[in-house]
Amino acid sequence: MAPPPSRPGQRDLTTGPIAATLLAFALPTLGSNILQSLNGSINSIWVGRFLGESALAATSNANIIMFLMFSAVFGFGMAATILIGQSVGRHDIEAARRAFGSTVGLVVGGAVVISVLGWLFTPQILRLLATPGDAQNLARDYLRVIFLGLPFSMLGVLIQMSLRGTGDSLTPLWFMLLSVLIDSSFNPLLIEGIGPFPRMGIAGSATATLIAGIVSSAGLLIYVYWRDLPIRLRGHELRYLIPEMALVKTIVAKGLPMGAQMLVMSTAGLTMVGLVNRLGVETAAAYAVSQQLWTYIQMPAMAIGVAVSSMAAQNIGAGKWERVNAITRAGIIYNTAITLAVIVAIILFDRQVMALFVGSESPAIPIARHIQLIASWTFVMFGATMVLFSTVRANGATMAPLVILAIAFYPVRIGFALLGPRLMGPDALWYSFPLGSLVSLSLAILYYRSGHWREQVLIVPPNSEEAGEQAHAAGEPAGRLHPTG
Repeated sequence: MAPPPSRPGQRDLTTGPIAATLLAFALPTLGSNILQSLNGSINSIWVGRFLGESALAATSNANIIMFLMFSAVFGFGMAATILIGQSVGRHDIEAARRAFGSTVGLVVGGAVVISVLGWLFTPQILRLLATPGDAQNLARDYLRVIFLGLPFSMLGVLIQMSLRGTGDSLTPLWFMLLSVLIDSSFNPLLIEGIGPFPRMGIAGSATATLIAGIVSSAGLLIYVYWRDLPIRLRGHELRYLIPEMALVKTIVAKGLPMGAQMLVMSTAGLTMVGLVNRLGVETAAAYAVSQQLWTYIQMPAMAIGVAVSSMAAQNIGAGKWERVNAITRAGIIYNTAITLAVIVAIILFDRQVMALFVGSESPAIPIARHIQLIASWTFVMFGATMVLFSTVRANGATMAPLVILAIAFYPVRIGFALLGPRLMGPDALWYSFPLGSLVSLSLAILYYRSGHWREQVLIVPPNSEEAGEQAHAAGEPAGRLHPTG
């Protein structure tokens, strides 16, 4: 039987040329990532220029907390994306909507509770982070407004990730662009009180982010219903927003390890910053510049990883396992080519790029160039690892990637960075990056080739009503495979 026709906004990733489809899906995701990073940089420039270093430190401390929040949402959102992708691959739109509804109910409901508690306990949270005294009041004002916008931000992120699960990566790009335009435009107006706007200081920067989150999330929700996209919920489907226990168990069981992967990487990064700081201000500044460049170097890998995960999930759901290996292969080839091109461009023009951050005469530049030559190539291996992890995660295998990353980042990378300087001096810190990436890639290849991840079974479990329906529909085996509306 031929599959039902695609609905508006739903792209069938189970047919057509694999390489071209993957690239067309990945490029809008890459654009969204670039826009998000640029937005953070632009907002930091506004805060730094208008309010000074204390305000910049305040936003930095607040952003650490937000990163922890979004790490958890990333895990749950990815779990929903995979469930939605597999359901779409099976042409079971009802199951995709149930997965989306339960995830929204779970995450946004939790975000409301966290928002209230976070607003009340902001001072205690900042003291726990050892926020510098002169930045505490600023950080409090900033963070409280950010907490108010948390449910809207979470909703927007979940809708965007879920749309990618249905095969739509363009819609999230347009609404990310809208959010960035609003946020970056309103920042200076609300910080300084330009024109009819009140002068709010650092709270103005947070309010701009709040407005952007509300407008873009509301606009995205309206667009989903206007275009009748696959994840929209109407009538009896609204009950899916009440989390189903069986679905929640699946989402939490698969989502927590994926969120934990981000925490492993971020805590290892913070540990490395502490080790680098011991080498002096110039080296610390050089490392900070390198991190800025690495943010952009690793973007292709992250975008291609998301595309591979969504595409593999749909094909696994459709039972087209022969396409899954080809998707992984195409992802690795694209990642290697694009990442190498970015690395070569940065190394060729590294002095000019680094001068944007520390000035052309800074003694940190030669150190940063040295770090780049040793460590930048790491991201080719990092990208290949992310592609392999994205494929196995598409079938619900989430624990093995977490264990592999924990081994590569802690005993290997951090261990070598701690012990290596006795043998080779400060360069041991930079060589720990390719060493850790080589170990993670090797273990990822071994796990992928073992095939154990293919034995996973990841489906949206039927609820009690569906179980009854399926019993009555036993004579119509295709009945549950068609979109419902």
